[in-house]
Amino acid sequence: MIERTTRTLDERSHTAPFGFKALRYIFPDHWSFLLGEIALYCFIVLVATGTYLALFFDPSTAQTVYHGSYAPLNGAHMTEAYRSTVRLSLDVKAGLLIRQTHHWAADVFVAAIALHLMRIVFTGAFRKPRELTYYIGLTILGLALLEGYLGYSLVDDLLSGMGLAIGYGVALSIPLVGANLAALVWGGPFPGDPAFWSRMYIAHVFLLPILIATLIALHLFLVSSLHHTQFRGGRKTEKRLVGVPSFPGQAPRSLGLMFAVFAALFLLGGLVQINPIWIWGPYHVADSTNGAQPDWYLGWLIGALRLMPSFDVVIAGRTLVPNPFWGGALLPTAVFGGLFVWPALERRFTRDRHPHNLLDRPRDAPRRTAFATAVLTFLFIVFVAGSADRAYVLMGWSYATQIDVYRVGVFVVPVVSYWLAHRICVELLRNERVEASRHAAELEAEQAAGGG
Repeated sequence: MIERTTRTLDERSHTAPFGFKALRYIFPDHWSFLLGEIALYCFIVLVATGTYLALFFDPSTAQTVYHGSYAPLNGAHMTEAYRSTVRLSLDVKAGLLIRQTHHWAADVFVAAIALHLMRIVFTGAFRKPRELTYYIGLTILGLALLEGYLGYSLVDDLLSGMGLAIGYGVALSIPLVGANLAALVWGGPFPGDPAFWSRMYIAHVFLLPILIATLIALHLFLVSSLHHTQFRGGRKTEKRLVGVPSFPGQAPRSLGLMFAVFAALFLLGGLVQINPIWIWGPYHVADSTNGAQPDWYLGWLIGALRLMPSFDVVIAGRTLVPNPFWGGALLPTAVFGGLFVWPALERRFTRDRHPHNLLDRPRDAPRRTAFATAVLTFLFIVFVAGSADRAYVLMGWSYATQIDVYRVGVFVVPVVSYWLAHRICVELLRNERVEASRHAAELEAEQAAGGG
């Protein structure tokens, strides 16, 4: 039956050569290459759970009074968006499970992309001929951050409302175009016109998912057409790929990983509470709370806003560059801009314009590893600074003292980490050369003794 079905399909579509090639496609046998697959499977969960949530969510800012199963909110004034989310969480069957699974999938999705990007940078997988693949992956990461921000902002609870207020302030701070940009997006002064919520909803559930899915498909096409990179060793060369075929080797492994990711995300959604909006309460412009935190992937932006001293560019009594611009707009632009020009900068400084299919170990490129470590350390300190208020609330650490320490640390610690990483890489390479020389000398001695 399988043979007849295959012959029938081949006679009508000539797909046998393509199918045979797909079944014999070689995958590298290394765990780090599974990070991209984890991100893909998280995206599948996001689409599936997001579709379910969209059936019950009302993206409206129309005011209503809550009368539902959660007694502490009874009689509270709120928007339909917030009321529908509370009802979805507490009254709709499996609503809380799906909503929390969706939220956890978003967090793991960004984490998997970030870890995948770190592997790409530290191993030199961005080099020719894979620059376009690298750029598409970076774009997916940027869109994922925006998609996550819009997703938790739609709920209109106190936490997300404060996040939107911060975003509005950052947009206003952009020189020359900030006011017009904020007016275009929000439709007026914060909190904006009612249509802003509809635009945000369409972008979150329709535009950005389609764009991310398209880029993922293009990314996978480029990966398959150029083939995977691979670590050095054994019979691997720049022109010979060694690994496991897609079937029967990689396909069962990938399917197992997919179901493991699905299970882990649903276990997190069912057992680990995340974003309990009924505790935060509905957003009102005059309300605020201490110790509020966004999702982890925006922590570095909050930290940057907190670390930047009070510095405005004022000329002739007019503020041209407000303080929020430095941490909220300039830093993320510099980080993503630096990541986009990274391949060109390395190509220029190393004068290496040859195609590469073999990966470097981090020790094989000491300067690249040291610089990437310094950048990662800088961003980590900024990220930790975003939790300064939580450290104050939970442990009583002085907020002002923490900020002062972090302001010193963002300059000192990356320099130390650069020197330390470079030194470790150099010493590891030197030890390898010493061991290789010793091994060669022992072989020569054994050969001389045998000949004598």
